Amino acid sequence: MKKMIALVIALMLILTCAFAEEFRVGMECNYAPFNWTQVEADENTVPISDGTGYAGGYDVEIAKQIAEGLGRDLVIVKLEWDGLIPALQSNMIDAVIAGMSPTAERKVVVNFSDAYYHSDLVIVVRKDSPYANATQLSDFAGAKITGQLNTFHYTVIDQIEGVQKMAAMDTFPAMIVAVTSGVADGYISERPGAVSACAANADLTFVTFETGFEASEEDTSIAVAMRQSDTELLAQVNEILAGIDEDTRNTVMDNAVLNQPVVAD
Repeated sequence: MKKMIALVIALMLILTCAFAEEFRVGMECNYAPFNWTQVEADENTVPISDGTGYAGGYDVEIAKQIAEGLGRDLVIVKLEWDGLIPALQSNMIDAVIAGMSPTAERKVVVNFSDAYYHSDLVIVVRKDSPYANATQLSDFAGAKITGQLNTFHYTVIDQIEGVQKMAAMDTFPAMIVAVTSGVADGYISERPGAVSACAANADLTFVTFETGFEASEEDTSIAVAMRQSDTELLAQVNEILAGIDEDTRNTVMDNAVLNQPVVAD
């Protein structure tokens, strides 16, 4: 019996050490150019842990640099958006790097790093839509507009007077289908996501505003989410992010837009 207990303990120690050498990052792998799934590997991708393909995108590149700085092996865990924070809290992953904004609501349950990207909000529409030439929010009065479930993108729809606020949708691909099929007139997106969607879908364009949605800096920033107990990891991640200058970040995003699959899985 004593030998059996010793063997179990030794095995647990081996597994714990192996796991500690990994940096397990959760993301949707479905939000180009921040993150996406593709079938074949290339020099920019990382295998997805469940074997469903390879992850690429801006978030993956940032995750690579953080993992390298930590001296750990990067593991990408593909999860639904609503499952990211629960997976973090249950120790299934070490961090969320998924185009996530450090909102006040999320800060109640997780810690966030310093921002690793800043963006602005736009509305994606069909090119032949009567809203394609809009210049201000009021031009969308009467329009059927949606946004992703459980994001601040969906809440800002209320700032459009007279809008028809549709039910929120789970994923960006679902919203793209809704707009291209005419079910929705548009959806809210950050600019990089809109550029990506339009590059992959010739029927789409997006509307920018000189005076657009009111949003806090934390809403339009993107940061790494970690457990509140992981204060040492937070400090290490912030130190690594501080070493990535703005020009490099912009170049990484530009390359992500260029490298995205024509149709993200």
